[in-house]
Amino acid sequence: MGGGTMATLSRTSQALISNWTFKQGGLDSSSEYLDTNDLPTDVHRDLLKNGKIADPFKDLNELSVRWIADESWTYRTSFATPSSNAKPGTKTVLEFGGLDTFASVYLNGKLILESENMFLAQRINVANALGAYGGQDNVLEIVFESARKRGLELLKEHPEHRFIVHQTEISRGPVRKAQYHWGWDWGPLLLTAGPWKPVVLETYVRRIEDMWVEYDLNNDLKRAKGKMFAKVDESEGKVRFELKKSAGADVIMRLDGRVEEGIFVVPFDIDVDLWWPHGYGSQSRYAVCATLIADDGTVIDEIKKTVGFRKVELVQEKDSIGTSFYFRINNIDVFAGGSCWIPTDSFLSQVTLETYRNWMEIAAEGNQIMIRVWGGGIYEHDAFYDAADELGLLVWQDFMFACANYPAYPAYLKSVEEEARQNVRRIRNHPSVVIWCGNNEDYQIVERYDLEYRFKEDKDPESWLKTNFPARYLYEHLLPKIVSEETVGVPYHPSSPFGNGTSTTLKVDPKVGDIHQWNVWHGEMKPYQLLPKMGGRFVSEFGMEAYPHMETLEKSITLEDDRYPGSMAMDFRNKAIGHERRLVSYVAENYKIKYDLPGYTYLTQVMQADAMSWAYKSWRRQWGMSGDRRCGGVLVWQLNDCWPTMSWAVVDYYLIPKPAYYAIKRAMKPVDVGVTRKFKNWTMRPADKLWTRDTSHVDMKEVWEDVEFDVWVANSLAKTEGKIVVRFISVRTGVDVYPSLSEDVTIGANGTTEVINGRKVKLPGARDSNSPFDISQVDPFVIHVSLTIEGNCVATNVSWPDPIKYLNFSGRGVEVKVSSDNASAIISAKRPVKGFVFRERQGVKLDDNGFDLVPGEVQKVVVKGYRGRELEWDYVGK
Repeated sequence: MGGGTMATLSRTSQALISNWTFKQGGLDSSSEYLDTNDLPTDVHRDLLKNGKIADPFKDLNELSVRWIADESWTYRTSFATPSSNAKPGTKTVLEFGGLDTFASVYLNGKLILESENMFLAQRINVANALGAYGGQDNVLEIVFESARKRGLELLKEHPEHRFIVHQTEISRGPVRKAQYHWGWDWGPLLLTAGPWKPVVLETYVRRIEDMWVEYDLNNDLKRAKGKMFAKVDESEGKVRFELKKSAGADVIMRLDGRVEEGIFVVPFDIDVDLWWPHGYGSQSRYAVCATLIADDGTVIDEIKKTVGFRKVELVQEKDSIGTSFYFRINNIDVFAGGSCWIPTDSFLSQVTLETYRNWMEIAAEGNQIMIRVWGGGIYEHDAFYDAADELGLLVWQDFMFACANYPAYPAYLKSVEEEARQNVRRIRNHPSVVIWCGNNEDYQIVERYDLEYRFKEDKDPESWLKTNFPARYLYEHLLPKIVSEETVGVPYHPSSPFGNGTSTTLKVDPKVGDIHQWNVWHGEMKPYQLLPKMGGRFVSEFGMEAYPHMETLEKSITLEDDRYPGSMAMDFRNKAIGHERRLVSYVAENYKIKYDLPGYTYLTQVMQADAMSWAYKSWRRQWGMSGDRRCGGVLVWQLNDCWPTMSWAVVDYYLIPKPAYYAIKRAMKPVDVGVTRKFKNWTMRPADKLWTRDTSHVDMKEVWEDVEFDVWVANSLAKTEGKIVVRFISVRTGVDVYPSLSEDVTIGANGTTEVINGRKVKLPGARDSNSPFDISQVDPFVIHVSLTIEGNCVATNVSWPDPIKYLNFSGRGVEVKVSSDNASAIISAKRPVKGFVFRERQGVKLDDNGFDLVPGEVQKVVVKGYRGRELEWDYVGK
């Protein structure tokens, strides 16, 4: 993983997986030792294994386990001394992949390591501390202190720093631990401890510590010229480098390296096939091998990795709007539509390699291009980046800082530098990683609390350490320095969001940098129909909450009496502040409310999907054409959950997609069509031009009549020809109220083609201003658009008259036919249907869900894991 695996030649490697025990307290504690899970593990999982706690993911049980965070915990195992330890010159090393977090390690009663950074791997030569081979086993003990208590102590030890944190209690500020463990507005407060990554015993004489590749592509991107590097613990013997097209292919290049400043180096200049993002080409990767050979020809060590050759640019150029912000891969502009990623579990040690692979497949199958690894989690597992490489997903990688004013005292800086260098080196040869970002939302802390930040006036990094915002030293000096020294050709961005120093964007600046748009849901709680006008040069966060499917809710809420919206257990599980008001407001504003759990769950899902459709289609429309990129990408907050809950995630903890996932999938098709009518806000409308404030004197005639609509095509592929058909269909009767429009269209390459702009259509049955308002005489209609290329319908879209709740959805005439082999379902309707949703569960897979239906069209859904009679569905008005 991490692009390669170690070969066991003269090196022996023993993973210390089983036969661990643990107890509450330190070494001198009299508590009973209990069996653990196999490593990696953590204390919550081990207590659960022994029946000492209830499952924190169920009901209110999170509250009953918070005491764990204030205790110390000791882990213990024993192992035999390797036979090779007695050989002259042999090194015997204990490698700790990750210790969470304040850990003291003892071997045979002697302290050998003190660690206080969860993100670091540690290696300790213990050759002289082991017992004789064949004798008594060696005893390895690890004491984990309370991260919360130690954090509080560090606050007192550094009164010179103004600690500010959002989302959680302040103790997380000085602690180099996954910040979401303190709880977040989508996750529980579960402060873990334990060996969260493998512990391995190695013996060797010499080894290759690291191997990497640096290169540049020539102008036509057909040749790569660069160097391969191998860092060896001693610069004796020789290192032979090999390059292959793939692991089993013939060798393209085999050369011995020369030593330069203690590192073995070999140059190369070869023809290459490029690595492309998902949907733009193949994900070509090359196998690289470095072999350490002794003077007598003995093979001592070997390391293998895979690399991909690609060119990355973050295009930030002055234009008519301000400054652009988009990615150019291999000289092709790429609209980076995708998701933000949080850690996929509160208990990281239980995440399998298969789970990582499955998550990346979900993203790729959803037509997503980019995944942003958020700064409050972890530098992800090698398997995450391996899968992203293979599937062509671009990775936006935050450094692990989020929503705080972090310190910069010397010991902290030293730890952060080691953490950053180690993790940049670990993932630097993954072609998927296309940007490093300093933090998540820390500059908003600066702006909100008026911390000292003189971007233009003060360019001296040393002076920043003396301000009340010393972390500027991290984000604008140390971290970019590390990225430039350890990688080639990967851009760095100080923060997300960040406006190039001109805006640090508590006040969202749509003209420059990336933005987090939270005036839908948070902030002003604007209608999500306004999202098209609330974008920016790159929208790296925005979101809308929804419940997961019923199966997930029923797994986590075990008592039937608690299974209703607003129950104590349901409200406790949703960590978003004000969710009780915000979620129900958005649902009630748009849909006829239902308060039974299945009905309310469904409505939240359809509402979230509707918001995603408005955002992704409209902001992708703003991709524009070459030279006029108004919006360079959009990343929803968030793809996933770390526990079973209701949140902004578009796929839940059990990898079950919500309808919003499919809305994004449709909007990010290689070729998509969009239709929207001019939005008229029915929730706040001025009663009279003389009024100076908004009121609710709403005349729905004014909202619904004089429909003005646009149609456009978004295309990620080459220029092509197509045909657009626009229909106007009565919601009440299902009859076309106007003749359809048909236009042949030339669809421009890699951009947006505007087809219809500002076309107006009258509402059938609209009254004159002096007539009584008779809703039965008004006939609101949907606008349905289809795009056909070479005789095949490749995309459709429906625009509805808002709000949906005012429409009559009786007698929809929905029909679902399941194929004889249960592999697909055909869905049709006699009248327009909003939000047809199959109820999903674990173990099943659909290729589409949460779509609208119109008469005369059918929707085919590929079904896996269901039998036809098991299918259940909902739609608005069912």
